[in-house]
Amino acid sequence: MASEPTQNEEVAKDLEAVEELANARDAIVGEIRKRIFGQEELIEHLLVAMFARGHSLLMGVPGLAKTSLISTVAQVLNLDFNRIQFTPDLMPADITGTDILEEDGSGKRVFKFIRGPVFTNLLLADEINRTPPKTQAALLQAMQEYKVSAGGRTYDLTKPFLVFATQNPIEQEGTYPLPEAQLDRFMFHLKVDYPSAEEELLIVENTTSGVTSEVKSVLDAETILRLQEIVNRVPVSKEVLEAAVTLVRKTRPEDASAPDFVREFVSFGAGPRASQYLVLAGKARALLGGRLTVSREDIYALAHPILRHRILTNFQAEAQRVDSDQIIDRLLKL
Repeated sequence: MASEPTQNEEVAKDLEAVEELANARDAIVGEIRKRIFGQEELIEHLLVAMFARGHSLLMGVPGLAKTSLISTVAQVLNLDFNRIQFTPDLMPADITGTDILEEDGSGKRVFKFIRGPVFTNLLLADEINRTPPKTQAALLQAMQEYKVSAGGRTYDLTKPFLVFATQNPIEQEGTYPLPEAQLDRFMFHLKVDYPSAEEELLIVENTTSGVTSEVKSVLDAETILRLQEIVNRVPVSKEVLEAAVTLVRKTRPEDASAPDFVREFVSFGAGPRASQYLVLAGKARALLGGRLTVSREDIYALAHPILRHRILTNFQAEAQRVDSDQIIDRLLKL
């Protein structure tokens, strides 16, 4: 009969896993850079989201390789990948799947569920704000519970399961802004900026030569699930927990700890899910950096993508052109 592993053995295994994840991180980034030039911070945040089990919303103008980046990440991690182009006529069943009537071997007619594109590991929801709220809401259960309900039955999604959604900030006519409840389901709100002059030169040079760089798979779904479990087990000191909670509470204008500029410019601050995500993402960031301890720097480094879509500014802020990123900047300097 096999004996239970001792505490020292478990710690040793976790240390090996930390080293494995840190090495894998370097290999993953190296493969991604064969196709994607620049965007280091964006790549880092996507990897943090992957191992922290967090969905991400990417905001950027067309042509910044958002789709290419996400499909490349899926290929490097050896994950099943599906892309949905959201349009005004897209229906919920187009995402989740539908029942069809067919005959079995005995000639009897039965309903068979045909799975939709949501049944994958990595789902790209392209231009998610171009489809009506009814269809947007079809993703809510999948994102939160990893399940889909259709035809009176519930189907489990294959894990790992992540949604990376994109939005175009330019065209707002004919779009359906995501409601706050659905925005809150996304761990990260990531801004995709223009490349630098040097990066753009590399992009043009490498994408107009007619040669496509091949990337190798570094991990697989089973390994990612195991590493995600290790992220959950990373210990966090009370000091770091308090730093995360204190930062989030300061975003709420009615809280006693809120500074004057928050009371002046913010209508609603971030909820408890922001505190949870700061800690979970901080754990993943620490492990990706080869560390088994989470620091305040890990929390503060992730404040912008986690808080920017959870801080709702008021008319006064709009009049003075103060956005949530500027408020976060000021909070981090306190």
